[in-house]
Amino acid sequence: MSFPTTPESMSPAWLATALGRGAGSLRGFSAERVGTGQMCDSFRLTLDWRDAGAGPASVIAKCPSHDEASRNIAALTGTYVKEVSWYRELAAGSGVPAPVCHHADIAPNQIDFILILSDLAPARQGDQLAGQGLAGLKPCITAAARLHALLWNDPRLDQLPWLARDSSDTVRALFPRFYEGFRERYASRLAPEVLDLGAGLVQRLDAYLTRAHAARALVHGDLRIDNVLFAPDAPQCWLVDWQTLGRGSGATDIAYLVGTSIADPGERAAADRPAFAHWIDALSAAGVAPDIDGLWTDYRIGALSGYFMAVFASMSVARTERGDEMFAVMAERPARQALALGSLDLL
Repeated sequence: MSFPTTPESMSPAWLATALGRGAGSLRGFSAERVGTGQMCDSFRLTLDWRDAGAGPASVIAKCPSHDEASRNIAALTGTYVKEVSWYRELAAGSGVPAPVCHHADIAPNQIDFILILSDLAPARQGDQLAGQGLAGLKPCITAAARLHALLWNDPRLDQLPWLARDSSDTVRALFPRFYEGFRERYASRLAPEVLDLGAGLVQRLDAYLTRAHAARALVHGDLRIDNVLFAPDAPQCWLVDWQTLGRGSGATDIAYLVGTSIADPGERAAADRPAFAHWIDALSAAGVAPDIDGLWTDYRIGALSGYFMAVFASMSVARTERGDEMFAVMAERPARQALALGSLDLL
């Protein structure tokens, strides 16, 4: 392998070259861990250039997880390939607010990879546990609409091999087992009706995985505020963590965002229709003519996606105290959303 996958294995010469500068232009750098991602390890690299202003003051390096279980799941589902390919092939011309990619590489084993991304500080990462109200989510919804409009019902969705990769058999095999572990882990944390929603999803898993959407689009797949950076003084955001990029209904991304983000149950219940309407308006502004009724059905079924992700991800990655509570919240909030919307009944 011809590239490093940790800050410790990077040399100043390699990093300078990756940033498009001369090999001798960087004296050195320091690294500190950033973010709360559990599928990858991310670091802020503070750069010491020989000539002031020769390059950015800092960048973000994204590397494979140090956790073996997370790496194994990444290999099974193509997680790392998807993110590297997004930055290599689509991000720059997409119009979607996202970090600039300076360098991207991945090994044939689809596990060892490196991304060098622009550092968007002082933008702050969203806090999944604290949540975010609808007003704060609207920039995220607008950004997501740009992503969805990019390949709306476009044949290219089937022509990008890394995007067309089908992991449904893996998901179909793993989810029922993961749900049993999830139910046991959270038996004393989550209400019976929240836990029972997962049993209903297991029973309808084939229908959930094979259902035809009202429209096909490029979807983020994990659009929650932990994967969004917010500008400190303006209604502006950037979408990050593109490891679950795929094909599906854009309405699912929006239902997932609303269901996992809004902490107050009353506010969350009142937010579904306004959030959906904001997304429809943003799609229309991007030149898409949406099927509103069909997409609202997609939205209602899409409310199950937050719960689905909480079960799958919690059983796939290294456990942490914050992670356990985050996944509990990720299951509880969209479960209430899905129950209110009658999501299972639509399958």
